[in-house]
Amino acid sequence: MSDEQTEAEELSQAVADAAVNEIEALRAEAAGLKEQVLRFAAEAENTKRRAEREVNDSRAYAITKFARDLLGVADNLARALAATPQNAETVVKNFVIGVEMTEKELQGAFERNGLKRVEPGRGEKFDANFHQAMMEQPAEDVPGGGIVQVLQPGYELFGRIVRPAMVVVAPKTAGESTAPESAQANPYAGGEGDEPGGSVDRKA
Repeated sequence: MSDEQTEAEELSQAVADAAVNEIEALRAEAAGLKEQVLRFAAEAENTKRRAEREVNDSRAYAITKFARDLLGVADNLARALAATPQNAETVVKNFVIGVEMTEKELQGAFERNGLKRVEPGRGEKFDANFHQAMMEQPAEDVPGGGIVQVLQPGYELFGRIVRPAMVVVAPKTAGESTAPESAQANPYAGGEGDEPGGSVDRKA
């Protein structure tokens, strides 16, 4: 083999190697660009979803204050019905029927607009996310940490608590609690950042 042929082969091999290296570099660059495009697409999608969620939250909870103000009306209607004597005269009975219909319509309006009543049953487990413990009261038929009585119903709007239900709970015994000592001081406390509703008002 002549020197010219050898040089030609070496040159050809060098060109081939350079081409392979360039192709590998282009592939690596393409892969990097693809990853960058995917990352930008993911960030854009996350931004879009976050914006949609914020818009939906804004729409859904725009009436929260209005709904909270109406709860006082519902409470007063409920108290008026609870205080009505059973042997009321016809006029009073007709008035009571009117109040009952008004309360029913008000509750219906709440339901149609996503405002749902939170009224746990006796013996139901206390949940600091939805209930506010006002006091403790022993009850033979209710286990520790269970609800004995509802003093005032709560309401939630699209899954978000507008007002927790105010309840009386059965006290927990030392043997019933498996929580850390710091949590045992208040077994009804919610987690960090929770809405108020976990603490027990022992003055109530």
